[in-house]
Amino acid sequence: MSQVEESIEVSVPVRAVYNQWTQFEDFPQFMDGVERVEQRTDTLTHWTTKIGGVEREFDAVITEQIPDERVAWTTVAGEARQAGVVTFHHLDDGTTKVMLQLDYDPDGLAETVGDKLGFVKRQVAGDLKRFKGFIESRGGAETGAWRGAV
Repeated sequence: MSQVEESIEVSVPVRAVYNQWTQFEDFPQFMDGVERVEQRTDTLTHWTTKIGGVEREFDAVITEQIPDERVAWTTVAGEARQAGVVTFHHLDDGTTKVMLQLDYDPDGLAETVGDKLGFVKRQVAGDLKRFKGFIESRGGAETGAWRGAV
């Protein structure tokens, strides 16, 4: 297993940042390589990704969700093996630190080489920057919210 840890400060209150992050079907708008995410139940998502010309589909289950604090997940079926957690930290009334930790298992030679060259780390950092731009460009207005706990 490989690990990535990245964080970014977002100039939006923690509630709005968390609310936007729970809108999994919006992830393709800021996550490079994510073609589609379907929210099938409160805790089950189905992902279609295409990275480096390789398309993958997998299911991920939310294992923990605490409003304004954290969302954790793990894959349960399909062509990818990963688990992670994103945490939200109130820095002040208008600033949130988003921290993402991802454990993943590269599959095959190309993914192993890409992992060693830091591709996944750069991908995660880029996705967080695009998330920041997405929510800040909306003036902190989230596209929706799911406030339930898991």
